[in-house]
Amino acid sequence: MQTGLDFTLVEDLVAGVDEVGRGPLCGAVVTAAVILDPARPILGLNDSKKLTQAKREKLFVEIQEKALCWFIARADVEEIDQLNILHATMLAMKRAVEGLVITPRLALIDGNRCPQLSVPSAPVVQGDAKVPAIAAASILAKV
Repeated sequence: MQTGLDFTLVEDLVAGVDEVGRGPLCGAVVTAAVILDPARPILGLNDSKKLTQAKREKLFVEIQEKALCWFIARADVEEIDQLNILHATMLAMKRAVEGLVITPRLALIDGNRCPQLSVPSAPVVQGDAKVPAIAAASILAKV
């Protein structure tokens, strides 16, 4: 068992959502949503910032192969300029969740606020270091 991550949170149809890139200087905001398969654990999941590039790339492939579903979305620089960074991030997170081919029963969002979604959601501060599905989303968004 890894320290920090709560693997009891790998439940059926719970999506983890995270983002990378905050603002026009960084380019687009990229977000990902992931529903992990409780029957196919992924060892080594952690906050993407705590992993080497090589480890992120290895996990990127494994997440895509083992997750029930995943989706990567973005808000481009023009949307960031038009909406502001917070609203553009929320829009990209909404796109990621709506892009999932399976509707989650709950979306756990990294941070202290949630986008308006058609499914129940809850924010998790530092969720990428606590919730496996959010950690997986952070890896997909970063790679």
